[in-house]
Amino acid sequence: MPAPPGGLEVPLWRAVTVYRLASLAYVCVVALRDADRYTHPLAAAGVVLAMAAWTGVTAVGYARPALRGWPLLLTDLAVVLAVVLASPWVIGRAALADGVPTLAVAWLGGPVLAWAVSGGRRRGTVAALVLAGADLAARGVTTPSAINGAILMLLAGVVVGHVARLAVAAEERLHRAVELEAATRERQRLARDIHDSVLQVLALVQRRGARLDGEAAELARLAGEQEAALRALISGAAAPPATAVGPVDLRGLLGRYDSATVSLSVPATPVPLPGPVARELAAAVGAALDNVARHAGGRAWVLVEDEGSTVTVSIRDEGPGFPPQRLAEAEAQGRLGVARSIRGRLADLGGEVRITSAPGAGTELELVVGRTDGGRPDTEEARWRG
Repeated sequence: MPAPPGGLEVPLWRAVTVYRLASLAYVCVVALRDADRYTHPLAAAGVVLAMAAWTGVTAVGYARPALRGWPLLLTDLAVVLAVVLASPWVIGRAALADGVPTLAVAWLGGPVLAWAVSGGRRRGTVAALVLAGADLAARGVTTPSAINGAILMLLAGVVVGHVARLAVAAEERLHRAVELEAATRERQRLARDIHDSVLQVLALVQRRGARLDGEAAELARLAGEQEAALRALISGAAAPPATAVGPVDLRGLLGRYDSATVSLSVPATPVPLPGPVARELAAAVGAALDNVARHAGGRAWVLVEDEGSTVTVSIRDEGPGFPPQRLAEAEAQGRLGVARSIRGRLADLGGEVRITSAPGAGTELELVVGRTDGGRPDTEEARWRG
């Protein structure tokens, strides 16, 4: 089950509450120790009681996600500011000049931590600067201890805010991982059910119908195509969006060609290429398979090889083949399917087309694109081999 929203922040809010309780206890100790030096001791006792009450309010408020908004954060800051600014009257300027701490003492850092947990480093820094300025103004004198306290409070706001943002990012990643795991388990469950029923039936229809003629053969072909589509669906090999400009996994683009008559073999790991390069290469493969369907018939085999600096896609069929000069004759007659759809695309990519064919021996095409030097492989011009 996914963790509840804000689940990883809960320990941080509890830590803020623990800090405020501990700092309140320290305030009580300091107030009892220095009460005889205060100008208005009874007023100091009233302020300490008010601090205790506000500590209880914040403990309840910050424990509820719905209340951790700007009203509580701003009120928290205002209450602590009021305590700090009341110190010169309650304690007296002379006592503060002699080094007596302000009434807030360490309790001053509560809003800094709360702001940092709620909004990160920036909020924590803002709260720290406001309270540090108020504390220095209340003292009336700048002492090394006062400056050190302000710097420590600023560092606390920055560090706690950074940790809080890391917790939020980790929680988002955890949610995505849990959702992906749930989707994967559901896909595996569906894959088992489909494999045990639908895919087996479609495979049986395709095998039996392939031996017949007429409408039975057409039904067998359609069954084979649907079997391949279902296998791609349950394997999660979806094609990337056509608008992708970053690295694209070539396997996803070629997956749509896998069918009853086309066997696709790809590496187990992604084959990343720039989006435009991957799409043009996949289009060239589609054009080659169209030629196989029109001129060769039968089955075709597509093999993808990732060789690091280059990617090679081989298309092989079991058709009648053709003599080496046949391509040049077709181009001279104005039939430019191979020249434009395949060779032209690879030339634009700086790639290479290799064709191996002979009468009665089928045909094999190798489409090669490089990953370095603008996608250009070692050989500058396409080579045709008969």
